[in-house]
Amino acid sequence: MRLRVAGFAVIAVAAWFLPYQLDLYGIHVMDIAIVFALLAVGLGLAMGIGGQINLAQVAFFGVSAYAVAILTTRAGLGFWTSAVLALLAAALIGLFVGIPALRMQSHYLGIVTLGLALAFTNWVTNSTLTGGADGISGIPVPPLLGIDMANEYFYYYFELIVFGLALGFAGFLANTGLGRRMRAMRDDSLAAGAIGAPVPLLRMAAFVLASLYGGVAGVLYAGLIRYVAPETFSIANMFLLLAMVIIGGRQSIIGCVIGAVALSLLREVLVDFSVYAQLGFGTVVVLMVVFAPTGLAGIPVRLRQALRRRTSAEQRAALGPFRPDTGSDAERSPGAGLEISGISKQFRGLKALVDVSMSVQPGEIRGVVGPNGSGKTTLFNIVSGIYSVSAGTASVDGRVVTGHRPHQLSQLGIARTFQNLRLFGQMTVRDNVLVALDRSSMWSVWRYLLWPVGVWRTERGLRRRADEFLERFGLTDFAGAAPRSLPYGIQRRLEIARAMATRPALLLLDEPAAGLNGQEVGQLSDIVRSIRDTGVTVVLIEHNMGLVMSLCDRVTVLASGSVIAEGTPAEVAVRPEVIEAYLGDSMNTADIAAEVETEVAR
Repeated sequence: MRLRVAGFAVIAVAAWFLPYQLDLYGIHVMDIAIVFALLAVGLGLAMGIGGQINLAQVAFFGVSAYAVAILTTRAGLGFWTSAVLALLAAALIGLFVGIPALRMQSHYLGIVTLGLALAFTNWVTNSTLTGGADGISGIPVPPLLGIDMANEYFYYYFELIVFGLALGFAGFLANTGLGRRMRAMRDDSLAAGAIGAPVPLLRMAAFVLASLYGGVAGVLYAGLIRYVAPETFSIANMFLLLAMVIIGGRQSIIGCVIGAVALSLLREVLVDFSVYAQLGFGTVVVLMVVFAPTGLAGIPVRLRQALRRRTSAEQRAALGPFRPDTGSDAERSPGAGLEISGISKQFRGLKALVDVSMSVQPGEIRGVVGPNGSGKTTLFNIVSGIYSVSAGTASVDGRVVTGHRPHQLSQLGIARTFQNLRLFGQMTVRDNVLVALDRSSMWSVWRYLLWPVGVWRTERGLRRRADEFLERFGLTDFAGAAPRSLPYGIQRRLEIARAMATRPALLLLDEPAAGLNGQEVGQLSDIVRSIRDTGVTVVLIEHNMGLVMSLCDRVTVLASGSVIAEGTPAEVAVRPEVIEAYLGDSMNTADIAAEVETEVAR
């Protein structure tokens, strides 16, 4: 950490004294590079941190610059008044552009945002308000405490201060609660919603942040050049900006800055070979995506990981024992009853669930078993808000939960794990838990601008709680590791730890023993019992019948989307319809009964 701070200090000092080494043309190039660095940081927040493909960043840039130009030259407003209104205009456009992100992702979102950027370019080229292809000139020099801002050396220092503040804010945001939720959304939006991250609001926030950085860049550009024209906001510049972010490293704020500055300078060097330069940039982008997807900023990290793999035999981390919760009774969950009444779910012609009803008492461990395709996971998806229901209702403690979004149900005390692991693979183990521990509302984001000290204090408290949680689940040695680098059994435990970090009243476990060895299954059984002892109601889907028989208080059996049996493990396992549907009709009922008695005795 100290080395990183020292490095930033050296770079800051070098940037401050840089103008003494540059002529007028050189300082102009640096002024433009800072503008593109701001644009790249905004694009990095949306794409690298938030995972939202945004090809409209140049449009945010243009909206702000044109707003300043129109308001100062046509409406007669002052520069700074126009600048504030320009930022508001850019933010509103960011909200508008973010709307498609609520319904589509991946390349579809890229196509839509690219279309919006093209629409903006076409409008400014043909509108009389924007001066058409000739643009708008005569933008006044920004007044600032009597300083001659027409002097590009002075303007450089002004830009540098604004950029430093913007960069610090982006770094602060990316490494605290809001940025962590955005990174969780980027890695797995389904899992992020299941632990309480409001994914729709986070998607909108990603575009608003990108638009604000584009807006600041537009204001600085208008004040620097004092002339705006359509070619500055062309699609060619959008793809140049995209190349800056990909080459520098879209998941790193510093990487975005490095890519922007490097390509801005390289573009000036190759100004006489612009066609070949664009071809070269495109080739480098393809190579980076294939061989170094995390960009230049990710190379040191990959080298450290490779070195760690070589020395892992000497420095092997160990999974610690699970420590049951010893908190006071006041801190324990009161548990929650689950009432499922006549739920049906149909996917076009396929009936996944048919009139399923089930009643789970508070503090109970309920098993849900059945052959593959019987609708078990579909039932969990309905209770946790991932699927809508075709008919029927699900209630938790008398409150209907069907029809709510996953993050809303998480806030109501419902947590779950998934049949296939859905951890945040590009975040550390500690960050996986931190996302779940953060129960703050999105309405509190105002603190990032108006009370960052409060955000930092909250962050310190969350980190202390995360370390305590990791120690409780025996994951302390893996706190800084990426989940995908860990053995499967540890990943399963992490997923349960992350679900429990939300402090649920109802925990849904979807095949938690899948892929575990005998020792790990025994540890899982102890963990689930300990969770139940804290008052949490547990419902688990499981194919390991030994675990179900020894762990569950009652069992519900599904087949072909319907409930065919319900009762204690001993009662259910010997029923002929269960043996035929789940255990196989070739098995003898007496043998099953004997096996059940053995498992229950354990």
